[in-house]
Amino acid sequence: MQDLRMLLPACATWAAAWMAVGAPDVGIAGWMPAAVLWVLALAVAGALGWPLLDRRGRARAGGDPPPAGPRDGSSPRRRARITAVAATLLVVLACAALTATSAAAGLVERSRSPLAAAAEARSTVDVVIEATTAPRPMRAAVWAADEPMVRVDGVVVSVDGLPASGVPVTVGVSASTDVEWGARLAFSARAQALPAGEATAFRLVSPDRVAPVAGPPPWLAWASELRRGFAGAAAALDGDGGALVPGLAIGDTSAVGAELDAAMKASSLTHLTAVSGANCAIVTAAAFGLAAACGLGRRTRVVVALVALGGFVVLVTPQASVIRAAAMAVVILIGVATSRRAGGASALSVAVVLLLSHDPWLARDYGFALSAAATAGLLLLAAPLARRLSDVMPTPLAIVLAVPVAAQLACQPVLILLDPAISVYGVAANLLAAPAAPVGTVVGMLGCLVLPLLPSVGFALMQVAWVPATWIALVAHGAAGLPGGRLPWLPDAPGALVLVAATAVGLWLLLDPRGGRGLRRGAAGLLVLLVAVPIGVVAGPAAVARAAHPGEWDVADCDVGQGDAVIVRSEGAIALFDTGPDPAALERCLEFLGIERIDLLVLTHWDADHVAGSDAVVGMVQTVVHGPLDDERSSRVLDPLVTGGAEPVEVTAGRRGVLGDSRWSVLWPPPHTAPGNDASVVLELEGRLGSAIFLGDLGEQAQARLLASASLGPVDLVKVAHHGSADQSERLYETLSPTVGVIGVGADNGYGHPTGRLLGLLDRLGTATVRSDRSGTSLLSATGDGAFRLWTERGIGDVAPRP
Repeated sequence: MQDLRMLLPACATWAAAWMAVGAPDVGIAGWMPAAVLWVLALAVAGALGWPLLDRRGRARAGGDPPPAGPRDGSSPRRRARITAVAATLLVVLACAALTATSAAAGLVERSRSPLAAAAEARSTVDVVIEATTAPRPMRAAVWAADEPMVRVDGVVVSVDGLPASGVPVTVGVSASTDVEWGARLAFSARAQALPAGEATAFRLVSPDRVAPVAGPPPWLAWASELRRGFAGAAAALDGDGGALVPGLAIGDTSAVGAELDAAMKASSLTHLTAVSGANCAIVTAAAFGLAAACGLGRRTRVVVALVALGGFVVLVTPQASVIRAAAMAVVILIGVATSRRAGGASALSVAVVLLLSHDPWLARDYGFALSAAATAGLLLLAAPLARRLSDVMPTPLAIVLAVPVAAQLACQPVLILLDPAISVYGVAANLLAAPAAPVGTVVGMLGCLVLPLLPSVGFALMQVAWVPATWIALVAHGAAGLPGGRLPWLPDAPGALVLVAATAVGLWLLLDPRGGRGLRRGAAGLLVLLVAVPIGVVAGPAAVARAAHPGEWDVADCDVGQGDAVIVRSEGAIALFDTGPDPAALERCLEFLGIERIDLLVLTHWDADHVAGSDAVVGMVQTVVHGPLDDERSSRVLDPLVTGGAEPVEVTAGRRGVLGDSRWSVLWPPPHTAPGNDASVVLELEGRLGSAIFLGDLGEQAQARLLASASLGPVDLVKVAHHGSADQSERLYETLSPTVGVIGVGADNGYGHPTGRLLGLLDRLGTATVRSDRSGTSLLSATGDGAFRLWTERGIGDVAPRP
């Protein structure tokens, strides 16, 4: 039986860390939560210590304390219970106060960094950073194959040649840059301060001439070489199995494509490629067992296991789930070395307290939360579920089923915060994949270790690991392809809380036979409501909306009033150009079209009529590209998107990428352009819809410079610049000679948009205009011959002819 009191310090520490790191974001000084918690801890300590001091004072004065008995309503047992509660409260408050103090110190360090002054002045600085993790691909689905990007997280070493405190930073660089964990990079860049609650203090944008200045230290370099060689060998394996082998063995998912990644997420199998407790347990147990087989003593075995665990963490890099699992393993090993039994709940609690005290920002890391929640679910729910299920099925089957169910139930409220949906086939997919995962992990890891010494044997082991990896990929694709696999749910905190309530009621009904028939019937009815209402609220309107428009379309012009919000769909991938002025209007359009994920968000510039609706897509965006930053105007838009998981990239002319089966390229702005209308990101897209160009709010003079700097020709579609204002270059539109011109404009907008001059120009060129003020939301479907089928929300159907 687990002692749940051991989880109280962990929960309190987590809550304190969450509040402390985000305190400045809500206008509270970072030291205030720490001060309040320390005052409470000292008060409890005083209350706990006063009786002892009082008894000692009476003893010195020659008196004795009055006997305990019925008169004062106390007894030794009752005093012991009160003392135990007070002692537990003191530990809880002390742990929380310690973590809040660590957060306050970290916030002070961030505010004093020279990058803070550089961010406020919007100046360019020369920085040297040290990478703290291996580089991670930046949403490879939207970058051209010859221009992949990677994200490097690190700490600052120096700013403008002067040593600086090691605040955490992040920067996006070309994948061709030679960088590994522990390497140092030097470049010039601008700094953008991120919200206090973000684990990264500053984002370094527009890095110029990134140059490695030092490689990883020897104790890290060996792992870099091993990872690189393993990934290269795995590339010779066929299909999705080859892409999954490095992920199963060492958590390297760089070879996993967008389609496989989506299938793994839809089937709730992504945890198999996220190194965590199972991997650490295998390594630690193997090292401990090998040392025991060699006849080594208990403490020596513990040392061997610790060394092996440390080497494994270096190999897989210290991701949040890895350090949680490693810390928990260290606690257990120390208990073994000191002949003290460390229970699972105790080890988890100590690991969480230690890690959050060291890095309070882990409290807001989803990977850390999922890892801790899954472990807690296995510790607290797996055994009771197995006992209950064994009443209706064989015990071995009940145990096998209870493990994924317990982990899924514990993790699902956290997953709702990431994606408001429940995987219907997640448990079944995990049951099918479970036998293959340990084989792929262990054999793949052996292959990784043996490969440098015996390449043929190492590659043979990788081929063996390929078999279970391929099976897992087949299960993922099969589960993802089944109908109704994704059950929509209420988003954000309300959805998570409703799901927690539903889970608690369901577990009570399943595990606790107590309670009268009436009470259980009431609980069952409440459970039905807690499940049916969220699904009905979310899925009902979306289903009706999808039935109201054509299922096949390539371009959607959303009616968001006086502003731009244009959606392009290409082979299932979604791009959104600007978000309009109103989140509610954009949200209505997205719900109408059934869009729940945006692969590429293009923010052309920072005017409110193009970006003020961004709150509607927070948490939905994979990658956001934008032009030059504009201080607080850009921060207000980008910060929530980044917090929601988007990768931001500042682009200039020449950047290229892909969207499904289409290719895009940035034509404007040139480097070092000042923010404003004439710095709008102009993007050209070629694919199934033909060719299209999106002009943002570019004015006539900037359009003329664009025409002179880019090789342009006729296009099938143009997103008309600046809502159809008169500030247009006739030569540019004559060169483009578009079939369709899309104009985002509000009715009776007061600006006279679109102007007669612009409409006359498009009419003379034979361009069919699609205006949101007259048509509402419009859908364009390419027919393959340069023409488009047009559907409009207000019932106007047409085919736009090619002149």
